[in-house]
Amino acid sequence: MRRIALLLSLVGMLCADEDVAKVVFDLTTNDLQTFERKVLKGIAAHKTYYEGNLKELDVAVVIHGGAYKFFVKEPQHSPFSDDQKLIEAHPTLQKRIAIMADTYEVTFLMCKAALPKNKLQEKEIYDFVTMVPNATIGLINKQQEGFSYVPIGD
Repeated sequence: MRRIALLLSLVGMLCADEDVAKVVFDLTTNDLQTFERKVLKGIAAHKTYYEGNLKELDVAVVIHGGAYKFFVKEPQHSPFSDDQKLIEAHPTLQKRIAIMADTYEVTFLMCKAALPKNKLQEKEIYDFVTMVPNATIGLINKQQEGFSYVPIGD
């Protein structure tokens, strides 16, 4: 009887994995409209679609290239201080990105290697962002975990 219970438990776990779709977004855009459309609105729409089909969507976003600016706590005191559109949108963006992390359980991974090139330090980045050695490693790791790759660039 124990063997049957163990077997049913293992089959249940295998079936549970089939109900999870996984995607890693390779985020390099520095365009605010593209970021809003494909990340903030897009991920919410994708999550809703999968939930409506009784599946879970596990989302990771690897941040590098021009996308650093969206994850800086105080862009007005950063190398991006001359980006007026970003400064104006920041209060709303900050809340919406936090909702992506908290409510939608999106994992944000940032390329640590290019922080110095962007004149940034880890303490200037949102606390929910996890640093990875570089973007390539972050993308490889997620793809090896079964995540589908989707680029979001300019």
